[in-house]
Amino acid sequence: MKKICITGGAGMIGSHLLKKLVADGYHAVVIDNLWRGKLSYIEEIEGFNVDRDFYNLDLSDPKNKPEVIQILEGCFAVFHLADIVAGIEYVFNNQYDIFKINNEINSLVFSCCELASVNKIIYAGTVCSFPKDCQMSLDSVLREDMLFPAEPESAYGWSKLMGTLELNYLSEKYDSNIEATTIMFHNVYGPNCDIDPKRSQVIPSIIRRIYELKDGETLTVWGNGEQGRAFIHVDDVVNGLVLALNKSGLPKIIQIGPSKCTSINELTSILLGDVFRKEVAIHHDLTKPHGDLGRYADYSLAKEVLGWEPQIDMVSGLRQTADWILDRLNNTN
Repeated sequence: MKKICITGGAGMIGSHLLKKLVADGYHAVVIDNLWRGKLSYIEEIEGFNVDRDFYNLDLSDPKNKPEVIQILEGCFAVFHLADIVAGIEYVFNNQYDIFKINNEINSLVFSCCELASVNKIIYAGTVCSFPKDCQMSLDSVLREDMLFPAEPESAYGWSKLMGTLELNYLSEKYDSNIEATTIMFHNVYGPNCDIDPKRSQVIPSIIRRIYELKDGETLTVWGNGEQGRAFIHVDDVVNGLVLALNKSGLPKIIQIGPSKCTSINELTSILLGDVFRKEVAIHHDLTKPHGDLGRYADYSLAKEVLGWEPQIDMVSGLRQTADWILDRLNNTN
């Protein structure tokens, strides 16, 4: 049974990936400090032993390096998903900490992988690392060859890009046998997302606001709503990660995302009309940050080298996500 480690494995993407890997017969271990992840997301996964295979560790703390090396020993592969990320307001209000901590996490994990003789590292990147001038409208399409010259808009985008560079340099060392690939995600959504009002991203944030509306209240949307994102369901992301695990000789960078950019106004309309089936007035708060104006994926490289295409349509994905969020909110109120 091959051993695989998932850093950040108790988060949204990590917990779904863990469930898939365990079902496929891998011995999976998880490192997570539970800053965003929840133990409840993984403790009921059939075949996963929380007491044996979960490690609550801060990967930015160098004191934990010896233990991390020990955990990674015997691992065929590491999915490195752990990072500091949250909604747009948190990202822009905590740029120094995000940049510093993410670089510390990446350096520790990559160094430990080398020392533990891990064969393969699949690193979670982000399209926030693309130049801001490439993300200016709903018609802005991103290709992997557009990543450089680099000019991300946020410290988060820079920190994730630094991780890609560091990993590539590690894999190119003369004595390194590490196969390394960065899978760059577009905007991932689905069950097990963060619903904390201070840290949640746009889809769970709007779903929560709709849920909490009282009769006659207006729904607040940040910005003018004309900015957009390429939303991708977590199950489609996990499919891409598993395909990457089972392929050799992959390109250094592959993006995973849909070939459509959905405006926040369109997203809100779908949630109100197709998911909640209610009519409410909308207020656009122009004082709030809106981030990049828009982007979507040319996923032809992922299709070519992984055989990957998105499978889950947005309406059904949003219904599933809303059901999960409302269940969580109803059970905590």
